[in-house]
Amino acid sequence: MWAPEGFIGVDWGTTNRRAYLIDAGGAPRGEFEDGQGILSLAPGGFPAAVAEIRSRLGNLPLLMAGMVGSNRGWVEAPYAPCPAGVSDLVGGIAWPEAGRTAIVPGVCYAGAGHADIMRGEEVQLLGAVASGSIPPDCIVCHPGTHNKWVKVAGGRIASFATVMTGEMFGLLKEQSILSDVLRSPVVAREAFGSGVETALKGRALTADLFSVRARVVLKQLPPADAASFTSGLLIGADIRTGLDEIGHGEIIVMGRPELTSLYASALATLGRPCREYDGERAFIAGITAIAGAIP
Repeated sequence: MWAPEGFIGVDWGTTNRRAYLIDAGGAPRGEFEDGQGILSLAPGGFPAAVAEIRSRLGNLPLLMAGMVGSNRGWVEAPYAPCPAGVSDLVGGIAWPEAGRTAIVPGVCYAGAGHADIMRGEEVQLLGAVASGSIPPDCIVCHPGTHNKWVKVAGGRIASFATVMTGEMFGLLKEQSILSDVLRSPVVAREAFGSGVETALKGRALTADLFSVRARVVLKQLPPADAASFTSGLLIGADIRTGLDEIGHGEIIVMGRPELTSLYASALATLGRPCREYDGERAFIAGITAIAGAIP
């Protein structure tokens, strides 16, 4: 068995990282989160960054997931093809430090005219299945910078589709003609629901987005509601795409609560049954299941 005395699990993304001290029984005993994502490190900076994690949580084996295993990370861990389960991830682990520091591969999907990749979400998805928190056959919506719509079948990731909703909202907020009206917080109230309903009518999203500015200029939309309306537009279009790709049934919305609540509200507009599940709990369950399967 690998790491019989416990280990450190790390969810290491593009802009931040979260590290968890997991004891021999699989229970979290300590954690921290910071802004040391892979893009913040200078070339050759990963060994020092890993040493810092151990200095904060203990001199233990590390099991990492996320963009740290991408072609922009420390050591590339090639994608495991769908359908992918825990054993497939274990078989594709990369070892920057033999026996001591490991990186979980991502998952890829290639269908007829479709290609997709994920890194990090696979740990949460399979962890939720392994813990019994979600059924082995289900549909998962995983909001984030790049939202995932995932079909889980037989306890494995069968297929998925990505929508760049979070990144698009960030770009609109910082670099578009709408930036001056997107400063207010997003709240799931009337303006947000109106944006969702507008997006579900099926017009081109780019046309609906420009209408945000027109609505504000013509005093049809208060500036304080513009961010919520725009978020509703993006999430509504996201959901329309996801349901076309994945199909029907209860949807499990997994991730950070501030994001899952928005998607749950938007799905309620459609009358679609859904339930929320915390992504942090899922990651801890997943990284523990993977660690336990390493020979």
